[in-house]
Amino acid sequence: MRRSRAKNEQPSKANCLEVRLTPNQKKLIRYAATLRGISSTEFVVTSALAAATEVMNKQPILKLRGNARRAFVDVVLNPPTPNEAARRAAKAYKRGRAEVAN
Repeated sequence: MRRSRAKNEQPSKANCLEVRLTPNQKKLIRYAATLRGISSTEFVVTSALAAATEVMNKQPILKLRGNARRAFVDVVLNPPTPNEAARRAAKAYKRGRAEVAN
């Protein structure tokens, strides 16, 4: 099985993650780990890393280069003053939310 950490990166107590399990959950994890021929800890770590990677890969990523990146950052850090259409849209949105809340 391929290791996912760098050669010089070793787990430590400072990077410990505690998990509370029911007896049945623990039994299932031990059994699955045994079927793979690895420890329960290794099974949990590899399974959690695979799930985390899958979640991260499904998230949309915005990749911008050069002028597009600078323009995006500039608008985020220095948003323009809303024009009349934006103000009307904000009011309509707030009214719709107020109706849903009532």
